[in-house]
Amino acid sequence: MSALFSPLKIGRYSLSHRVVHAPMTRLRSDADDTPSEMMTEYYSQRASEGGLIITESSHVLRSGRGYLGGPGIYEDRHIDGWRRIADAVHAKGARVFMQLVHDGRQSHVDMTGGTAPAAPSEVSFEGLALTHNGWVPVSMHRAIDIDEIQDIVAAFRKGAERALATGVDGVELHSANGYLVDTFLQDGTNKRTDAYGGSIEKRARFMLELTEALVSVWGADRVGVRISPSGKWGSISDSNPEATFSYVAEKLNEFGLAYLHIIEPRVMGVETLHENQAPVASVFLRKIFKGPIIAAGGFDRDGAEAIIKKGDADLVAFGRFFASNPDLPERLQRKLPLASYDRSAFWGGTEIGYIDYPSYEQQNATLLAV
Repeated sequence: MSALFSPLKIGRYSLSHRVVHAPMTRLRSDADDTPSEMMTEYYSQRASEGGLIITESSHVLRSGRGYLGGPGIYEDRHIDGWRRIADAVHAKGARVFMQLVHDGRQSHVDMTGGTAPAAPSEVSFEGLALTHNGWVPVSMHRAIDIDEIQDIVAAFRKGAERALATGVDGVELHSANGYLVDTFLQDGTNKRTDAYGGSIEKRARFMLELTEALVSVWGADRVGVRISPSGKWGSISDSNPEATFSYVAEKLNEFGLAYLHIIEPRVMGVETLHENQAPVASVFLRKIFKGPIIAAGGFDRDGAEAIIKKGDADLVAFGRFFASNPDLPERLQRKLPLASYDRSAFWGGTEIGYIDYPSYEQQNATLLAV
């Protein structure tokens, strides 16, 4: 029996297979950051019986946005759009978790409302934000004070409450890829000397407070956390990532979370850097974290089968190939060929390269009709 298509329980939910839709920023929300009808169709197409979808990141603060077109959950008016997505996914018999984020220093004043982007410390880097003027260099960020840290914790809690009202099945804290939570955690970007900087324990405090806030709304068995122990996206770095993320995994054990979502180092953003590199992040954290682990980062079917059979992960998240194969779980199960993706459509655009990919059956029916 295929390990990838064996049943599993995460938190309070039973899944019939272990192919997870990874959170992918596609930047197709409406002008007011409400999820669009296009997004509803996208997630509906990719939902499968007994499967799990993790949505693209949803911003808990308007000032926490870094990319034009990214959806929000920072106002009540966003709830109905997300409810349509939840209903569409549930109609296919799948579960859906909403990822919550603050983009931190990877932003521009045109996206934050005029204030400098938030960060734990001022550490210059080169990055890009997507604004009405296209891709532009990020604005210089600012080190936020403790009062604002608590305001952001409150915003995540409020975002979690709105997410609960949408009818999704859970939430995921985005603590990866060089966004705000990750920059607090890693010492290459956190130079603070107060209660939120210095030692690993202090640098992890913000992430753990946010996790506690989400758990207070949802219960631990409907909350996941995503991390990137070897990530470079957003010029993130840590002097001892194994120690930092081992501590994080140990502390997260105390919550009894639905899962820990780990990005492997062979991927940075949408780029696959080391396609043939064996998984390492999930391997060392498997020895520490006691709950289900989702591994992500450049996996194919054989790699996904291998890591699950070995026991270093319990589920595998697929990104790029889910973009171009709405029926990816079926294609993987039946070992069918996969459709190629269009990188130019990853970051915003129209229906093209987004919801116009046919399923394998639709593709065959079209060919037979010709």
